[in-house]
Amino acid sequence: MEVTLQPITEDNVGAVYELKVRPDQEQFVAPNPWSMAQALAECEIAWPRAILADDQVVGFLMLEIDPNEEDGRNFWLWRLMVDANHQGKGFGRAALSLAVDELRHRGAEELYTSWVPGDGSPEPFYLEFGFEPTGEMDQDEIVARLGIPPE
Repeated sequence: MEVTLQPITEDNVGAVYELKVRPDQEQFVAPNPWSMAQALAECEIAWPRAILADDQVVGFLMLEIDPNEEDGRNFWLWRLMVDANHQGKGFGRAALSLAVDELRHRGAEELYTSWVPGDGSPEPFYLEFGFEPTGEMDQDEIVARLGIPPE
């Protein structure tokens, strides 16, 4: 299956809205309706995308792209979720790889994210992908950095 990242449009917004993680994962990611509201409120820096496998919406990803970020961390992975019915198929990894490629084309050298620790947390996924904890906490979340080598 070909995985792509597509803008949120009138054709896919309903499908993105309906996506849900497993109940035991709900504490680790904001619901998509909340994320889409945040994307609208912060439209100048949010980069929301539907994750499609072939033509089916299977997940949601949102980056923060802010060249004016005061702390110099201009690129953040704000959200990544794959619907419970589509997990374990490599869609999250493929989507994150596409996002990293997008950032590389924009000249990014690093990407930050954070996660809530705990049983069932996405921490193993991010560590396996190459994110390294910075030693910082953002409220109750572990902050991590991924180096993005040039092409």
